[in-house]
Amino acid sequence: MTEAANSAHTPTATDGPATNLPRQWAEAADRDAPPLAGDERAILTGFLDWHRTTFELKCSGVPAERLSDRGVPPSELSLHGLVRHLAEVERFWFRMQFAGHEVPFLYFRADNPGEDFRALDGDPEAALGVWRAECARSRELVAAAPSLDETRVHLLTGEPVSLRGILVHMIAEYARHNGHTDLLRERIDGAAGY
Repeated sequence: MTEAANSAHTPTATDGPATNLPRQWAEAADRDAPPLAGDERAILTGFLDWHRTTFELKCSGVPAERLSDRGVPPSELSLHGLVRHLAEVERFWFRMQFAGHEVPFLYFRADNPGEDFRALDGDPEAALGVWRAECARSRELVAAAPSLDETRVHLLTGEPVSLRGILVHMIAEYARHNGHTDLLRERIDGAAGY
């Protein structure tokens, strides 16, 4: 290793403008940054809410008729389909799986897997309202749980699953789909950023 490599600079808050950082989403000025310190519940729920807000920001400002664009062929993904899918995921993991509520699926059909992504009937703005309502219910259920260690039997596998595991799974779910949302939104109007 060279001497220059051994004496690499450690960045500090006084290292000048952040011109080399990725561009932030234009409308994200009011979005709270996810917590980097705090207890486990605050960090997990903070990161999940950050991803939810990021997803909503990337769907905002798009004309309703463009939310259903499948802009990255051959993928069938669209912003509208992702809204439907994430509403379904919120409902399944928090209401059905964790809380044990006997509620029907919103869009999923056993005889037509992937319908939440593919069937784009209905008003995309109404789908966003359904997604927001499911997120609100999820937040209430998590806030009411006395511990992240609370465990249920997974409805599909029969294996134990804790609230902690559900939160981590949901962060990964949103992170993956926020990447899809980046591509779709950029194809619609060129908007980009984190």
